[in-house]
Amino acid sequence: MLEVTGLRSGYGRIPILMGIDLTVRQGELIGVFGHNGMGKTTLMRTLAGHIRPTAGSIRLAGQDVTHAPPHLRARAGLGFVPQGREIFGGLTVRDNLRMGAIHSREPDRIIAAVLEEFPRLKPIIDRAGGVLSGGEQQILAMARCLCAEPKIVLLDEPTEGIQPSIVEEIGDTLLELRKTRGLTVVLVEQSLEFIRKLSDRVLVIQKGTFIREVAADGIAALADEFVGMEEAAH
Repeated sequence: MLEVTGLRSGYGRIPILMGIDLTVRQGELIGVFGHNGMGKTTLMRTLAGHIRPTAGSIRLAGQDVTHAPPHLRARAGLGFVPQGREIFGGLTVRDNLRMGAIHSREPDRIIAAVLEEFPRLKPIIDRAGGVLSGGEQQILAMARCLCAEPKIVLLDEPTEGIQPSIVEEIGDTLLELRKTRGLTVVLVEQSLEFIRKLSDRVLVIQKGTFIREVAADGIAALADEFVGMEEAAH
């Protein structure tokens, strides 16, 4: 589904990604874990086309999208829910979803189906995005992304600043979407508990490269390890 080889990128003359190799199979949910400043968001924005790579390649479903702009990657099936959500605050929930389905021939059908998957949005469908809570905005951002019917979704820090009840709801929704849609996801998170609930495997990123891969049955041990490291640091 997604094949990344030797990917390097950064900001101006400042290199951030130092050679990323990544393969994501159809239907997998891959967690990417690392502390702040290790390159997680840069990786996601490079995969989505918002940052140009300086080396390496990105292939989506066999198609080379290394130098494709974001809108062409989206049409090729790549969905991106960025850190900070970036919904249209001046538009209603309904119109945000319509923006997600803008290239569809059946936007009403798609929006109706997505609302069944995200029922929390139904009673606030005519409310402006900018007045929603952080958790509601996150759910709207995910729903808007799915209105484009992506093959793979990049989720950058979906639990950041979100109340625990919504975090649990987002996790349950992602698990259900994997069952019903066979959704493929790359999830960047600092919450190992959230990653452990969802991921098939976790890649640990440090200084712009993956230093370790942990299978599902080892994620609990990874959580204990990092908790121990954080406690020692304090």
